[in-house]
Amino acid sequence: MLAGEHLGLGLALQEQVNYENKCYKTFDGHKDEVNCCTFSLDWEILVTGADDGLVRVFNNLTEKLVCRFKGHQGSIKSVCITADSKYVASASYDKTVIIWNTRNGEIKHVLKGHSKSVEMVCFSHDGSMLCSGGWDHDIILWLVQEGAAKNVLTGHKDLVQCSAFSFDDKLLATGSWDYSVRVWRLSNDVHMPDCIVLNGHKSNVFALCFSKLGMLASGSWDKTVHIWNPVHGTIIHVLNEHTGWVRAVCFTSDGTMLGSVSDDETIKIWDAVSGKCCKTIEGEVEQLQMCSFSIEGSLIVSGALIPIKRKTTMTMDESKPE
Repeated sequence: MLAGEHLGLGLALQEQVNYENKCYKTFDGHKDEVNCCTFSLDWEILVTGADDGLVRVFNNLTEKLVCRFKGHQGSIKSVCITADSKYVASASYDKTVIIWNTRNGEIKHVLKGHSKSVEMVCFSHDGSMLCSGGWDHDIILWLVQEGAAKNVLTGHKDLVQCSAFSFDDKLLATGSWDYSVRVWRLSNDVHMPDCIVLNGHKSNVFALCFSKLGMLASGSWDKTVHIWNPVHGTIIHVLNEHTGWVRAVCFTSDGTMLGSVSDDETIKIWDAVSGKCCKTIEGEVEQLQMCSFSIEGSLIVSGALIPIKRKTTMTMDESKPE
């Protein structure tokens, strides 16, 4: 990186007709590589984390920095925000998780329990629980208000890279570099074992998401997306049209469509029921990082985190799935 060069996020608009990649918005200020980002449910807040050890909160509408969270002693590996936007959580190489008050940037809790770098954090949908995991192979469920560990879930044999809560918060899925997905039962209302191991991927599991219809999608470095029945532990579809590592997956709000982004520099939109690829969107970006559909299902966002000087990009496709 050149001296004085800032890293950050950009937004690029892909036009409905020709999907031309154009710079839309830029969020900069980090002094080192940006590792993660997330949006609030209403799309008004953008949270980013970087190797400079800082968490930045931007107003997505005005593109202005709202506040900067400083408290970690290492790189920020993952960030998440509650559905009501009250709290932000960050995971760090310094082995800690911090829960922040979004409004004033004050630290609510510093969570210590991992013995190695924490690589992912994820809030439950009701905001009462926080899941964290990392290089120590453990998953810790935290009580957000108390700042205390509720449970430690063990079983993965390698780095825990990703997690997702079901929409009713009765299930937790975790993905690992041991090539497996584990589905943990958090409620007695679900008739299944305490944990189901989903095997099928042939490389690291990097992304997970649940649909409101109850399906679970997993993206892997084996270049595939699997759609599962998480309660029965069975594969519904294997989606294998990507030619690069799958970095992120997301369902539309009605659960019928699935988006995936890959290192092959494409975004694919799938019919989650039939498993058919409905659309492939190509982008001229170096590394796609995340994706999310808007509530009405008309917007998918994917992020590439590269130096601003080299046109850091996020892609917004305003066309609805066909």
